[in-house]
Amino acid sequence: MCMAIPSRIQTIENGNATVECFGETRVVSLMLLNEAVAPGDYVLVQAGGFAAEKVPADQAEEALAVLADVLAGAAA
Repeated sequence: MCMAIPSRIQTIENGNATVECFGETRVVSLMLLNEAVAPGDYVLVQAGGFAAEKVPADQAEEALAVLADVLAGAAA
């Protein structure tokens, strides 16, 4: 099973995007996407460093809030 994490695109260059999630940045490939994305958009990032799909900001932010709660509970 794979868990995809919503991440916000910061920059795009040569088919790759620098994305941010929970204060961490990484470079991911955009080659699997079937729609255009731009800085500020959210994408689901899968293991292996591929953006799998673009997601609406409200859904991404809701998912990140739930993940933050889960992580906070795990740390307690």
